Amino acid sequence: MEAFTYALKWSEAILRWGHVLFAILWVGNSFLFNYLDNRLNKKISSKDIDGEGYLMHSGFFYKLSRLKTSPDKTYLNQLVIFKWQSYLTFITGILLLAVIYYYNSGILMVDKKVLIISPLTAISYSILSLIISWIIYDFLCKSNLIKNNFLFLSIILILLGFLSFGLTKIFGAKFAFLSVGLIIGTNMFANVFTVIIPNQMNIINSSKKNKKFDMSLSLAAKQRSIHNNYSTFLVLFIMLSGHYSFLVYHKYNWLILCLIGIISALARHYFNLRGRKINNPSILFTSIIALIILATVIFIFKN
Repeated sequence: MEAFTYALKWSEAILRWGHVLFAILWVGNSFLFNYLDNRLNKKISSKDIDGEGYLMHSGFFYKLSRLKTSPDKTYLNQLVIFKWQSYLTFITGILLLAVIYYYNSGILMVDKKVLIISPLTAISYSILSLIISWIIYDFLCKSNLIKNNFLFLSIILILLGFLSFGLTKIFGAKFAFLSVGLIIGTNMFANVFTVIIPNQMNIINSSKKNKKFDMSLSLAAKQRSIHNNYSTFLVLFIMLSGHYSFLVYHKYNWLILCLIGIISALARHYFNLRGRKINNPSILFTSIIALIILATVIFIFKN
């Protein structure tokens, strides 16, 4: 084995390990904060505190308060901001994409049975798909459509279907499947990098200057955080797609992926509602039954 190839293998191993590690940290933070927001006691008559709750970990009690106003400046300089988990998940993911797929694009991306294109063209399409998908999603989030949950989700679902189907007509099945995860994961990172963190920094800077911060920034950041939360199950499913080729190489892989996206979002919705002390098992049972029906249909209508 040549030195370059050997170094590339080590790079791939380290990047894979790092990507999974940082993704675990990011997902853990996302689940924890959304869960805490839902579980806090909001029935508090206080001009400073918006919600309050208690935690236990490692034998100690912890008091948690969500503030309506900014804390003392001393604490502002000691704030813990969770951003590097997201940034490093994205960076390691993009580097993995380059080291594995772009470097071997003629083999791992191009399928001449699907479309005859050059490796460079395939890479260009992949990069464009990431950029254009973010522009469209970000535009929808900033439009008035975001005020209508049903309409917004319907459009997102339709776009997911078109995207999944379109990618299977450009790339080989495995990379087409993976590309959907890449796009959603990139949008999740961009939510953090372009909306959540900048809005948080804006609020922190206003607080340091004793200015009243814009609550719309908090609401926008929270909204993107919720989008990330609902996307997580599907992204994780796609990350592991190399272990279930019977789905990846199925004739209707794009449709299966969309249906799994709906089922996973439904399951996530159940747990989010439960965090708000709204226990509706029918939502979870529906997602489980839907998955069983999907698996049965796939078995009956094999390739």
